[in-house]
Amino acid sequence: MKVLVINCGSSSLKYQLINMENQEVLGKGLVERIGIEGSVLKHEAKGVEGKVVIEQEMKDHKVALGLVLDALVDEKHGAVKELSEISAVGHRVVHGGEKFNGSVIITDEVMAAMEECVELAPLHNPANIMGINAIKELMPEVPNVGVFDTAFHQTMPKEAYLYALPYELYEEHGVRRYGFHGTSHRYVSERVSAMLGKDLKDLKVITCHLGNGASLAAIDGGKCVDTSMGLTPLEGLVMGTRCGDIDPAIIPFVMDKEGLDTKGINNVLNKKSGVLGISGVSSDFRDIENAAGDGNERADLALKIFDRRVKKYIASYAAVMGGVDAIVFTAGLGENSASNRKEICEGLEFMGVKVDAEKNNMRGKEAVVSADDSKVKVLVIPTNEELMIAKDTQELLK
Repeated sequence: MKVLVINCGSSSLKYQLINMENQEVLGKGLVERIGIEGSVLKHEAKGVEGKVVIEQEMKDHKVALGLVLDALVDEKHGAVKELSEISAVGHRVVHGGEKFNGSVIITDEVMAAMEECVELAPLHNPANIMGINAIKELMPEVPNVGVFDTAFHQTMPKEAYLYALPYELYEEHGVRRYGFHGTSHRYVSERVSAMLGKDLKDLKVITCHLGNGASLAAIDGGKCVDTSMGLTPLEGLVMGTRCGDIDPAIIPFVMDKEGLDTKGINNVLNKKSGVLGISGVSSDFRDIENAAGDGNERADLALKIFDRRVKKYIASYAAVMGGVDAIVFTAGLGENSASNRKEICEGLEFMGVKVDAEKNNMRGKEAVVSADDSKVKVLVIPTNEELMIAKDTQELLK
């Protein structure tokens, strides 16, 4: 079975075509800066030397996905001759609400349920649905599977996922913490166990998925016991364009001052805030790091605010679990920014965290970057949400 996995983020799209007989990746790629100036597709395939770079404006995920499918069947650098060779498509879907606590084969009813969850994940579910619809149009006979970010976090205890609101809001409307990036947190936590040679049941792990969208998870004995995102992906860390934790009284205050309706304030919180709002430069951390290096004070401030928020969550999750054995950095920023990892870990020495500067001077590969005498292991693990999605897709279609 060959499974195409599509993983849409708020401004990116990752994909892999995987032969599930041996888990060999036949083709893969990354689309970056969707909806941002400088959109680019980087594609590679087994047996084809080097990467193919396609620079083209991509105003939305539908355009990006069209280019991906073209690349996969290209005569020179494709991974398959025809799209009919693909047996199934697994889609990352961000929000399943209370409707889904596991992966499902996508039907019309499932699509309708995902549409109902759009208001809970306005930056992501529309992109996920767009990808599914594009695949259904291009390959109508191929089954599609939805793998939900929220599923991994269903092990949280009630005291972790309930808000201090009238209980009826949970009972009647499902207002609670759901958590996201579940496939990523699940994958890297399992890799920690393998890299350290310890049973995951014996480990307390804090996983840091840091990218344009960012979240942390506290994983005790292989089960998620807390996570930073909430009812929607807006809560928690400062992100590319999302504000993260704020005083909720700010919302009606700003609405009154700026004359905004609910759609307007949602747009501010989800698309104009985060490091973009603080820096005024970009939602891309690479642009912000470059601007900070050139002396831009607001860009430097945006990075400091981001790092501080991550640090606070790490310390609080260590308290929730009664300790921590390993801290893992993953996703675009977590895997590739040595400076951010350094700044986040500085000040956590009281917890037994010590990063080795030389080991930390790397990017994009699995490594233990903590000092030999660090009580808490600090690791960098490139995430592989695609493999987790492909496995769930294969299992369901069996």
